[in-house]
Amino acid sequence: MIGSSARAHREAGYELRFSGLFNRGRGYAFPCDAQGHVDIDELSDQARINYFYARAVVGTELSAPIVAAVLDPPLELRGQLNVPRVT
Repeated sequence: MIGSSARAHREAGYELRFSGLFNRGRGYAFPCDAQGHVDIDELSDQARINYFYARAVVGTELSAPIVAAVLDPPLELRGQLNVPRVT
């Protein structure tokens, strides 16, 4: 679903990333501000559920989150990157 959550992601410029403790290729990423604050009102229902789940399993399934700057890839690479994002 492309809507306000995708728009918030582009405007935010940062992601709060939770990496899998046992499988580094798995995890969650949510749009946030530079301090790591996620506007849960801007998330889709499924993204909100995933966000609360990710927070609940820190230390057992996921690492503590980090704030990472989001670099917009060139248009020709969008959709080809293997970056897990939840919007």
